[in-house]
Amino acid sequence: MTLATEVSTSHLTARSARDAKTDVKVGAKANPKACDKAHCIPALKTARLVLRAPLRSDVAAMVALAGDRRVAENTARIPHPYTAADAAGIIAAINHKGGETVFAIELNGALIGMCGLDPRPDGVELGYWLGVPFWNRGYATEAARAVIDYGFAELGHEVLHSGARVSNPASRRVLEKCGFQWTGVRLCRIRAINSAAPIDRFRLDRGLWASLKSWSDARQIA
Repeated sequence: MTLATEVSTSHLTARSARDAKTDVKVGAKANPKACDKAHCIPALKTARLVLRAPLRSDVAAMVALAGDRRVAENTARIPHPYTAADAAGIIAAINHKGGETVFAIELNGALIGMCGLDPRPDGVELGYWLGVPFWNRGYATEAARAVIDYGFAELGHEVLHSGARVSNPASRRVLEKCGFQWTGVRLCRIRAINSAAPIDRFRLDRGLWASLKSWSDARQIA
């Protein structure tokens, strides 16, 4: 998991979720009728995953997965303990215009984590987390690549940043497999441990992304 943020998603209505069954090319516009916020995100399909907007019904799964200290202490903002109120607050706060663009990661119809992009004064930050049962299976890389593609191709970002605790080599490998280049180490406050920890920092620009983009395209399905 990167240190960027606890990532989540914009609201997708039950009807739009039911209708999201036909694969379309990246670049298709999200259906405005499927959104009740100022900013819409589509659903994305990869080889094994669906990345979609979060629902209030995701709260219980979010608490069960992100409530594990092993998850929380590898993010910057997830508190520990992690409550239903925390999860509901995240869902309400993200995917507004100009704010975080965040996807729920779904495997076989079940939530397994979150991934998204957070525009900050010092640059756009990629963040993600996965529940412990889903570590070391390539899901984080698969989801991150889909969100990276969306960030460059659809949102028009020029540079993405990310980070991983120096004690989390698995997350570092995810970023490196996505083309991120190491830029240094800095201290970051980790809410779950109520302290600061050293973080490896990474950067990926549009030119490098374009030259490396041999991974399979994610497809918008809603």
